[in-house]
Amino acid sequence: MTGVEGLPGYERWGASLEALIRHEGPLWLFGEAGCGLSTLGTWLANARRSAFQDDADRLDPAALLTWIDHNPEGILAAHRAPEDPTVAPAAGRCLPFRLPSLEEEPASVDRCFWALAQAEGLTGPLPPALAALPCPGNLRGLRNRLVRWKLLGQLPEDAPPALPLQDSEDMAANLHVLERLLLHRALRRSYGNRVEAARRLGVSRRQLYFLIARHGDPVRGEAPTQEGPKRLRRHPLTQPKQLPR
Repeated sequence: MTGVEGLPGYERWGASLEALIRHEGPLWLFGEAGCGLSTLGTWLANARRSAFQDDADRLDPAALLTWIDHNPEGILAAHRAPEDPTVAPAAGRCLPFRLPSLEEEPASVDRCFWALAQAEGLTGPLPPALAALPCPGNLRGLRNRLVRWKLLGQLPEDAPPALPLQDSEDMAANLHVLERLLLHRALRRSYGNRVEAARRLGVSRRQLYFLIARHGDPVRGEAPTQEGPKRLRRHPLTQPKQLPR
């Protein structure tokens, strides 16, 4: 990962770092997953020569209070805001600092993108789609895009631009096509991570594997292994196409 200069919104909050370093008391860093909390927390802990507790909101409330008692100038990073009832007793003793996401700081995307690209040994020109918003996963998602491009040459969105329906009014056939489109889009957007794809689709992992058996996996290049419902097997809309890698 990059240094603090490569985090979203650094242009706006970077000047506050000196005040955070000088603050005599614990700090509560919070923000969305993947926005760079661990990077900022580690940097501040080194600058203050204090302890750092990542994922602080995973500790029970009593353990949080005990940790602060033992580390009165420690740094805590969490995905829950300090007013959240589960962390409020401990977070209320800290100076809060919220780290923004990439979507909140679109002006930072280009700088963050090239900082991550440099860290991965990539140089331009690179496809604009790699740095396009929205970027699920924040910096982590942006880095995953670069890694997938570096290793496999895959763009974040390689699905057909429009729903490939014909003029048929057959409900079952068109729903079958829509199911395939949504599955393949989720797999591409999660770069083949099936746990993430299942979460995006709102299905269980077992259901996801059933869908993959029916429609294939375009990221891994796996063809369908099941033919689907009998009434759809001869319908032209539902015939699987060759899956691009």
